[in-house]
Amino acid sequence: MSSWTSQGWKRSLYIIAFAQVVAEFGFSLIFPFLPFYVEELGSKTHFGVEFWVGMVFSAQGLAMMIASPLWGAVADRYGRKIMVERAMLGGSVVMLLMAFVQSAEELVILRTLQGFVTGTVAATSAMVAALVPRKHVGYAMGVMQTAFWIGIAVGPVIGGAISDAIGYRALFVLNSVLLFIGGISVLVGVEEKFHPVEAPTHGMLSFVKEWQQVIRTPGVLSAYAVRFLNQTSRNILVPFIPLFAQMLLTGYFNINTITGIMISLSSAATVLTSIYAGKLGDRIGHRRVLAVSLLLGAIVYLPQGLVGSVWQLIFLQMLAGAAVGGIGPALNALLARYVRQGHEGAVYGLDNSTISGSRAIAPMIGASIVAALSIRWLFAATAVVLLLAVLTVVSMMPDDRVPAAS
Repeated sequence: MSSWTSQGWKRSLYIIAFAQVVAEFGFSLIFPFLPFYVEELGSKTHFGVEFWVGMVFSAQGLAMMIASPLWGAVADRYGRKIMVERAMLGGSVVMLLMAFVQSAEELVILRTLQGFVTGTVAATSAMVAALVPRKHVGYAMGVMQTAFWIGIAVGPVIGGAISDAIGYRALFVLNSVLLFIGGISVLVGVEEKFHPVEAPTHGMLSFVKEWQQVIRTPGVLSAYAVRFLNQTSRNILVPFIPLFAQMLLTGYFNINTITGIMISLSSAATVLTSIYAGKLGDRIGHRRVLAVSLLLGAIVYLPQGLVGSVWQLIFLQMLAGAAVGGIGPALNALLARYVRQGHEGAVYGLDNSTISGSRAIAPMIGASIVAALSIRWLFAATAVVLLLAVLTVVSMMPDDRVPAAS
């Protein structure tokens, strides 16, 4: 297993959190505006914008779903730090290439490559889970979730202003630079004293054995189910929120800036609740925090399909951001508590595969809902999926207010 000194884990945590901030800042410069970038690039086929918007998100998710368990298992064999470097420095190269694509089809190809190479959240989560004492894991995951949402809160408003001023391609260059900075900060600032878990078998079979052990651990499958449902609720909606805002913003010239402000305010609200939710979960149980956060999210998302102005949408998106702030820290902490030390790479690799499976499926579900009904129905679909997640927590997830596995 990996080990850091008791005095050094907080310093390492904050360096990794910094890397998370700059990485997510870079990604969030771009992702709200990918639908507009697809519109600008155009297609060499007869398929419409909605199809290619769905594909741009789904292709990356499908590739990451396949790659994440393998990267996670490699992390448990060879170290978590090298996986952080792979995700950030490799991602830096891929994002730079995206600045030079000439069609939606080329963008989809590079998004697929991005899915195979990146996965910064899983890599950093595994590193933190191996670093932090179990009694502080809720706090640490709250810090990481806060870092994640700080990056996402800052990026869209800056990305919107830059894209309105000089275009979308500059965003990819800046993203590349930020990922490089994140990767170098961990490379230089975090020392990993890594001792791999001895596997009874070698090669691919050892990976499969480790995955089986993780999946059989009580609570893990139900946590993955909730993760999938939560991410599906989000990914049904996220690719099309900019297009919905664009519909509400008819007559405005600075569409990208206003869209960025909306997403940034929602993410900022999530930041305000994430770290508190992590600490609260350490006291009263992360399962309770998870159930309440999911339920509040469903309640706030439901009326958003009825809004008549973008300002109403912005207000409700802020409430939704605050409501769901406890979901990520709770799920990450539950996974860290359920599994034995030494398997952090595998558990978060499989977790990222679950997230990526949602990213592969949900955007195309969203595209189908838009085509069959209208974009407004996406909010009702999001609320329904979140309610299914609440039922899963209540009926399937074990109580975490017991000593963690060790």
